[in-house]
Amino acid sequence: MYGSCTGRARLCVAAAGAVLLLAGCSSDGEKDKDKKPVVSQQPKAKDPYWVNPDGNAAKQVASYRKDGDDKNAELIRKIADQPVGEWIGPDNPEAEAKGFTEAAAKADRDALLVLYNIPHRDCGQFSKGGAADGDAYRAWVDKVAGGIGDRRATVILEPDAVLHLVDSCTPQEFHEERFDLLKGAVERLKKQPNTKVYLDAGNAGWSQPDALFEPLQRAGVDKADGFSVNVSNFFPTTVSKDFGKKLSAKVGGKHFVIDTSRNGNGPYTGGDPKENWCNPPGRALGEEPTARTGDALVDAYLWVKRPGESDGDCKGGPKAGEWWPEYALGLARGTK
Repeated sequence: MYGSCTGRARLCVAAAGAVLLLAGCSSDGEKDKDKKPVVSQQPKAKDPYWVNPDGNAAKQVASYRKDGDDKNAELIRKIADQPVGEWIGPDNPEAEAKGFTEAAAKADRDALLVLYNIPHRDCGQFSKGGAADGDAYRAWVDKVAGGIGDRRATVILEPDAVLHLVDSCTPQEFHEERFDLLKGAVERLKKQPNTKVYLDAGNAGWSQPDALFEPLQRAGVDKADGFSVNVSNFFPTTVSKDFGKKLSAKVGGKHFVIDTSRNGNGPYTGGDPKENWCNPPGRALGEEPTARTGDALVDAYLWVKRPGESDGDCKGGPKAGEWWPEYALGLARGTK
């Protein structure tokens, strides 16, 4: 993907667990009291994941309402009302994991967390970086696990980390360490009694199951709850499902989840093929997050990538992970 998993959010968790529900109120008070809240929880049976009331999309809805722009506010609500992945940052992993999981627990929901801090991340592309070394990464994962505690969480582990071992993007000298770090991360996170872990397995466009199953096994997928596909990418759900099932058959029938956040119109085929994943125009939101997929092998459709956050400074976008309201509006308008 060469950077397409770059939607790591700038997280704003004040005190652990102190996340307040926004009511969408403006200074007009009484005028706005009958308007819909900024976010709402979907029926738990359909979607067990927590909706962050203080996410970028919710803040954008509130801003549009304050300006009297109800039309665009309702468009962005398509994003704000859905649970999206909370990408844990490098500096305060324990506090962030604790804050998100405590807030989710208060709402009787599961937190959806994304861990994206592997050393030599993203092969020097838009989201280059990650932990300084293996020891730093192990300590970071340990803090994330400590922050989760015994609360319910679903973790998407290291988007692209296995894929970039297969596509020759990550230098060979780092391969053994990465396998060891991923396997160790799975084992550490699974010590938490209510944590599900899905090891990322790339997407249908960059590799075939035959190229991925052995690396996934070496990375510890057997100890995980399954794997994730299509994170931050655009392949249709049917294509991703077929890809996931072929891969599942090679890794012991493991279940998987699909990122449907931006796949409503499928992949972009214009422009430079090397960057057609990066802020492509004309895309749309995909299926809403749900645990009711109608397929025994597919545990959930998730919005792992946070719709409206940039893939990188390409096609006029801000740097990776920053909120881009114009792009968010485009995704929402493209949704049928």
